[in-house]
Amino acid sequence: MLAATVLTLALLGNVHACSKGTSHKAGIVCRITKPALLVLNQETAKVIQSAFQRANYPNITGEKAMMLLGQVKYGLHNIQISHLSIASSRVELVEAKSIDVSIQNVSVVFKGTLKYGYTTAWGLGIDRSVDFEIDSAIDLQINTQLTCDSGRVRTDAPDCYLSFHKLLLHLQGEREPGWIKQLFTNFISFTLKLVLKGQICKEINVISNIMADFVQTRAASILSDGDIGVDISLTGDPIITASYLESHHKAVLETWGFNTNQEIFQEVVGGFPSQAQVTVHCLKMPKISCQNKGVVVNSSVMVKFLFPRPDQQHSVAYTFEEDIMTTVQASYSKKKLFLSLLDFQITPKTVSNLTESSSESVQSFLQSMITTVGIPEVMSRLEAVFTALMNSKGLSLFDIINPEIITQDGFLLLQMDFGFPEHLLVDFLQSLS
Repeated sequence: MLAATVLTLALLGNVHACSKGTSHKAGIVCRITKPALLVLNQETAKVIQSAFQRANYPNITGEKAMMLLGQVKYGLHNIQISHLSIASSRVELVEAKSIDVSIQNVSVVFKGTLKYGYTTAWGLGIDRSVDFEIDSAIDLQINTQLTCDSGRVRTDAPDCYLSFHKLLLHLQGEREPGWIKQLFTNFISFTLKLVLKGQICKEINVISNIMADFVQTRAASILSDGDIGVDISLTGDPIITASYLESHHKAVLETWGFNTNQEIFQEVVGGFPSQAQVTVHCLKMPKISCQNKGVVVNSSVMVKFLFPRPDQQHSVAYTFEEDIMTTVQASYSKKKLFLSLLDFQITPKTVSNLTESSSESVQSFLQSMITTVGIPEVMSRLEAVFTALMNSKGLSLFDIINPEIITQDGFLLLQMDFGFPEHLLVDFLQSLS
């Protein structure tokens, strides 16, 4: 469960410093409710199975004095898992402390080779080797703490307990004396329990942090395209309450050599006669803000029209500089993004080479053309482009149910139900093998 939770939290992670304390200045707040955690918990078994199978079980050696036999030396070698199954798991959120995961009835069969030796009363050295199986039934309790380390989610499980309901030793062939089985079942069981506890708990913690790195690397790819990226590193430790898990992120837009796509702007002036040359320049980066009425985009553009004279030798240039504000509402349905234009305003700033009456006439025509032809065409193309971009990043692989995109003053609220991101878990488990 803890690794599955990290999988979701890490979707919003990157590498930057974390602030300490309870104050979180953030651009994105990601809240996972307890019902959502229960969805993630459905696939806990696969992660725990990987932890058991990846754990390195060292050889167990020692010796014990026995009546009549003297010192008996023994060793369990090449310990491996031949069978593993998990019955069920539960998750609880402990306020301001940890995510507590209980895993019941883990059935594990270990196999390996038992080597032992002793010297008889007549001075004869006896050395034997026999294959063995250990049939065990285990309950596992993991109390996991989540922290922020250099902007990333990190896990630590200081409390990890294994309870053995069954630990039976089976020797292949059963031709060895009965005291051999009794000796190694009774004496080795304590040592074996300590070894298994140490290795399994260690591996669970390792896998959780490997998963965090895996998903955060994937998230960095999802949230970037070309020269545009978003710094969504954690601003502090994740917050745990009894009903939800919450993380705070920077959400700072970063660009490297960003260039405005002139083709998009050309669309809004496509209605002019073909003999006229039209160029559009974005004077500054668009400013995007969230308000109750929608997502508001403010930008300044300069439009230059070049009309040929009748003699075809010279041209007359007319230049407009304008502030443009659009208000858009976004929605997501059937794995597609939809944009709705709620409001559109053009504010003239400067005009050159036009009389006042001509300027008003051209402005009126320009605004009419933009609102009725240009903007709908641009939005239609942006819907297709952004949907294709999100799908190329794997969003279409997620089972997103009843998504809502709600704009508020200063922030955007995304609410949804979801199915477990099975494709991410498959990719992760494959990366471990």
